[in-house]
Amino acid sequence: MLDALPSQCLVCHAWPTQPICETCVTRFAQPQPRCSTCALPVPPGVRQCGACLQTPPPLDSCLAAVPYAFPWSDLIVNYKFHGQPGHAGALALLLRSTPWVEPALDAADAVVPMPLSKIRLQARGFNQALTLARELAPGKTDSRLLLRIKDTPAQSTLTRAERLGSVKDAFAVEPLLLGQVRGARLVLVDDVMTSGASLYAAARTLKAAGAAHVTGLVLARTE
Repeated sequence: MLDALPSQCLVCHAWPTQPICETCVTRFAQPQPRCSTCALPVPPGVRQCGACLQTPPPLDSCLAAVPYAFPWSDLIVNYKFHGQPGHAGALALLLRSTPWVEPALDAADAVVPMPLSKIRLQARGFNQALTLARELAPGKTDSRLLLRIKDTPAQSTLTRAERLGSVKDAFAVEPLLLGQVRGARLVLVDDVMTSGASLYAAARTLKAAGAAHVTGLVLARTE
């Protein structure tokens, strides 16, 4: 399902198998009902959570593959902070297997990775969202469209209110590429969605520049 070539499973370390084996997908990555605009779990048959109904977010839709919990949280930390960009292929295949992800990528005019600040990019060595986006849609990924113009503290260290405030005015659309954003259907890619503050701020920036539709696509969603 996830890869035709035998390898060692990144989760259970079984060998030989796929990068994420069928047993681990079945056990830890079963699709679950999620709010269509923030990707939080909802009861079966419910399309949107109460919070999104009351205050619609700037994302037109939001898709997440798995919860940010064992074993995915450990795998993402290893990918993101321990210099493992090679894991992006397996993670992208896991994301592509999520319902509605393929149609969203097919319908997109461009796939936009969440940008990192220069300081964080230098410390990490690569942008995990960009590497993931290139694996998902190499022909559509464009890292030039959205810029991060303000460095912000790690979102995990902040309260929800602080997160919302810290990312205000953190993003901008490349002025020379405004024509590619106006009227476009965009997919905004990140590895983890926590409060949604960063994704929402980026989506607002793209919408303000004239984007017609913005889908948030994340590997994992905190719950």
